[in-house]
Amino acid sequence: MSVELPFAPVDTLIRRNAGELRVSADAAEELARRIQIHGARLAEDAAERATADGRKTLMAEDFGVEQVVSRDALELPIAPIDRIARLDIDDQYRVSMEARIALADILEDYANNVASAATKLAHHADRRTVQAEDIETYFSLFE
Repeated sequence: MSVELPFAPVDTLIRRNAGELRVSADAAEELARRIQIHGARLAEDAAERATADGRKTLMAEDFGVEQVVSRDALELPIAPIDRIARLDIDDQYRVSMEARIALADILEDYANNVASAATKLAHHADRRTVQAEDIETYFSLFE
């Protein structure tokens, strides 16, 4: 599976949580892959909600978001988030800009939670670098 999300903003999110720890490229890649999987699932659910409402356009409400944050407040870029949203939904659907921003916000929160836990796992393992195995361990423990 190719990963739509660039690793640099994901690396930034991990570093934000890692404090003095370093971040391996593999950790950023693994988290980007997990973000993509989660985002595609959320978009599938949102498409079902839009269909139930008789719409072909995904809206922020379809993602359970009542208030959309400013695009400037996000670290994750919108264009790859749009591609992630469209991965597993039919081509008949459109994704509104507010829905893209809402999904980016949700995925950024998701990434911050994972990065925070991965940082704790790296500390627990007495390492100075957050590694892909910390991300993988988080998912094996909590999902």
